[in-house]
Amino acid sequence: MTTGKTTSTLTLGSSFAGIGGIDLGFERAGFTTVWQVEKNADCRRILRTNFPHANRKVTDVRYGGGRNLQRVDVIAGGFPCQDLSIANVGWGEARGLDGERSGLFFHMARIIRELRPRAVVMENVSALLNRGLGRVLGTLAEGGYDAEWECIPACSVGADHQRDRIWIVAYPRETRWAGCFFRQGVLEPATAAFSQFSHNAIGRWSELPAAIQRLPHSDGLSVGMVRRLVSPYGNSVIPQIPYAIALRLKELLTED
Repeated sequence: MTTGKTTSTLTLGSSFAGIGGIDLGFERAGFTTVWQVEKNADCRRILRTNFPHANRKVTDVRYGGGRNLQRVDVIAGGFPCQDLSIANVGWGEARGLDGERSGLFFHMARIIRELRPRAVVMENVSALLNRGLGRVLGTLAEGGYDAEWECIPACSVGADHQRDRIWIVAYPRETRWAGCFFRQGVLEPATAAFSQFSHNAIGRWSELPAAIQRLPHSDGLSVGMVRRLVSPYGNSVIPQIPYAIALRLKELLTED
C-alpha cells in the first residue's frame, strides 16, 4: 500500500468495459481511465470516441494480466450476467459462475490478484445474490480483499427505469474501510448528478414516435441489426451510481 497523501491523478482500469458507463462515472469524479478491456467491437468503437486516451490493446480478459495491463488505483467492471440473469435463463437453468460467460469473473479476479489495485468495483444483476455472490466474495477474500455490497435500482437515484443492480466495492483487508460504503447519504451525489450530466429522458416506450417503435419490424432494418445497435446500451449502467461510489473512493484514497 502507498502511504502518505496521494497528489497525482487517481487511475482506473476497466474490465468488461462495455460502452463505458462505469468509466464515465469515474472520470466525472476525477479519475483517469488508463485501460479498457472489451471484446465487443461495436462497444470498442464507442469507447474510442469517448475515451481516446485509454489503452485498449487487450480486448479479452482471458489474456489480460500483470504482463500487459498497467497497475491502477481502481479496477472496475460488470462481468457478464448471461448465466445469472432471469431474463436469459430460468431459475432451474442458470449455470451461474460455472457458465461460460459469467464464469469470466474468475479472470477478472486473477487480474486483480496480479495487479493488486487499491480498490475494486464490480456490478452485476441482482440475481447474483442467489446465484454466486458467496463465491465472488470468497474469491476476493482469497486474494486478500474485503468487500461490501448493495443492490441499487437506477430509479432510487432518479432514473425513470428500475434496472436493479448489485454493486460490490472491495479493498485490501489492511485498509480497514469496512462500513465506509453504501451508508446513508453516500448516493446523494448520484441523485444530484442527474441534473448535472444526464440526457433528456424521452419517456416510456409507448410514447416513442411510431416510426421508432416499428424499427425492429421494418423492411429496412433487421431485428439482428437493431439488437446489435441497441444491446450495448441495454447492458450498460447509469453513470451516476459509479460516480457517487468514485467520489467516496476518491476521499478514502487521497486520505490514505
